[in-house]
Amino acid sequence: MWVVYLVRCADQTLYCGITNDLAARLAAHSAGKGAKYTRGRGPVELVAQRRCRDKGFALRLEHAVKQLDRRQKLGLDAKRFAALARYTRRA
Repeated sequence: MWVVYLVRCADQTLYCGITNDLAARLAAHSAGKGAKYTRGRGPVELVAQRRCRDKGFALRLEHAVKQLDRRQKLGLDAKRFAALARYTRRA
């Protein structure tokens, strides 16, 4: 099971990524050992997440999230994430 996640860094910027172990990935980001972007920007706070059936779909959904502007990303609740996922499946 893969997860697309959105975190808010300590400097209030947003980072989106995918993982198959969310707890470990969040811990790595907060410890400064995650993605290059989040190093030195921790700790991070989980803003949104969406489970995906496979890695390919998770990558497509991550790309779709990264195309959103900041306001849209911050508005990603479960319902909006699900709608984006449905749209991504059709694309």
